[in-house]
Amino acid sequence: MPPGNNKVGNDGTAGNIQALEDGKTLVDSLIKVVACYRHLSSCVGGSTDSLQLRHQLQQTREKAQTLSTALCHHLTFHLRDKSLPEEQRREMELLWVAFSSSLELLHVDMCKVFTISGIFSLAHPASLVQTGLQGGGSEVAARALSLPDLNQAQTQTLPAGLETEERSTVEREIGQLDRMIDDMEAKVNVLRWMVEPRGLQYADPVSSTDSASLALVSVDEEQPGPGSRSQPRSHRSQIFVLVLLFAVILVAAILSVCIFIFS
Repeated sequence: MPPGNNKVGNDGTAGNIQALEDGKTLVDSLIKVVACYRHLSSCVGGSTDSLQLRHQLQQTREKAQTLSTALCHHLTFHLRDKSLPEEQRREMELLWVAFSSSLELLHVDMCKVFTISGIFSLAHPASLVQTGLQGGGSEVAARALSLPDLNQAQTQTLPAGLETEERSTVEREIGQLDRMIDDMEAKVNVLRWMVEPRGLQYADPVSSTDSASLALVSVDEEQPGPGSRSQPRSHRSQIFVLVLLFAVILVAAILSVCIFIFS
């Protein structure tokens, strides 16, 4: 009977560790996709805006929503598990904060795309802002979506009603994202300011080499070698300054007395 209990405990621990690793993988993927969407959204309304860019935005947005849905279910399930060990719960809370922060960034960029696409229409290319940027979006989107290539033949003519349909889709997806964020906050109450970030990115910016150099310098200053004469020289110079100052004061006093007597 005891071996059976140990096996169950080991399986539970292994399952929690695997769930944590799966969560980290999903969060890393979502961060990359959200960063890609932010990069692409900065080109909307500019000289690089095109049907191809709008298609890449749509693909990236769909990928982000798929990852967000999977992450929401995954983290919600484990954070509501009362038997989750404390150490792994803290790690899950860190993932939850990174996840919710990424969702908010995605929401901001989707609102920006929705607003700017309503101002700058692809049907009137002359109205687009000439930013001077050229290309580069396809490679970024391909890496974020883990696809070999996204280069496609760009359509020269704008299909009728495409922009209106796209804006309606973005508006609907913004509403879905709003509901997801509200649902997350209702199911899991993780206070962000109570979650302490950890990792190499939060370490002391001074490198170990610099720290060792600073330590050696401080040791050399505090503990001079037996053959060092800097300390006696400093004492002699201080004594000389004091004697000189005393002599100046004495001469000044004598001159004052003389002036007072013979005046």
